[in-house]
Amino acid sequence: MNADELRALLHYDPDTGMFTWIGKRRSGVPAHRIAGSVHKKGYINIVVMGKSYRAHRLAWFYMRGEWPKDQIDHINMIRADNRWSNLREATGSINQQNKRRAMVTNSTRLLGAFRNGKYFSAKIHVGGKQRYLGNFKTPEGAHAAYLRAKLEHHKGYVPC
Repeated sequence: MNADELRALLHYDPDTGMFTWIGKRRSGVPAHRIAGSVHKKGYINIVVMGKSYRAHRLAWFYMRGEWPKDQIDHINMIRADNRWSNLREATGSINQQNKRRAMVTNSTRLLGAFRNGKYFSAKIHVGGKQRYLGNFKTPEGAHAAYLRAKLEHHKGYVPC
C-alpha cells in the first residue's frame, strides 16, 4: 500500500488523531465511520486492505508519505491518543526514556525509587550504565532525585 491508496480509503484528522472511512466499504461499513478498534495493550488497530496496522504508524505514513524508520512514541504515553502533535519518531532507547510509571513489581510504585533497607535509593540508566543517585528517607525523595536526573540525562523524556 502506498500513501495515496491509504488516503483514498481513510481520512486522518491530525487534531483529533481519529481515522474515518471514506466511502462505503465492501464489508458494509458506512462512510465517515470511525476506523479501528482498541487492542488489548491500548493501541488502536485498523485493518486496511486485509492487513492490520497500528493507527499511530498509519498516521505517520498518512502525514509523511513514508513509513517510520523505527518506533513511534506517544509523547503523553496514552497509546490511543494518535493526535499528530502527540506522535514522534523515536528509537527504542528514546521511547523508553519517556517512561513515566514504575513497573508493577516496584514496591514504591514510584519511578526510579527502590527500597534499600530502611532507606530508599534512586538509580538511573545513562548510556547503558546504571548511575546511583543516593539514599533518601522517603520514596518521594528518591523519586524526585530520579526525575531531576531524568530531565538532565534522558533527552527523550517529555514531562507533562
